[in-house]
Amino acid sequence: MSYTFGKSEKLKSRKVIEQLFGEGKSITRFPLKLYYLPLSGQESKLRTAVSVPKKNFKKAVDRNRVKRLLREAFRHNKDLIFNNIEGNYAFLILYLGKEMPQYGEIDSSLKDVFGRFVIEN
Repeated sequence: MSYTFGKSEKLKSRKVIEQLFGEGKSITRFPLKLYYLPLSGQESKLRTAVSVPKKNFKKAVDRNRVKRLLREAFRHNKDLIFNNIEGNYAFLILYLGKEMPQYGEIDSSLKDVFGRFVIEN
């Protein structure tokens, strides 16, 4: 298992993202919310996107910092999901908090969300 977040793992399809919000299920543990949707016919087992609302972080610099922290936490913890699921999934990780987070807070929340996801599926 490689600890990278390459191009093939990134979710960029607008159609799939709209499906995630419309048909996907979600798991919440403040300050994170994970939307997920089973996919068919994908070459990558996981496709992931991260999002931070402009409403909570007005400055792009702050939004980008939170997104970098989310991607880094995902990159370090994706083996929790990758080794315990069957099938292909699309993920969208949404940051709900209003304060600038620390990496440890995001990391622990993401581990908890991933644990709940594995239990549900």
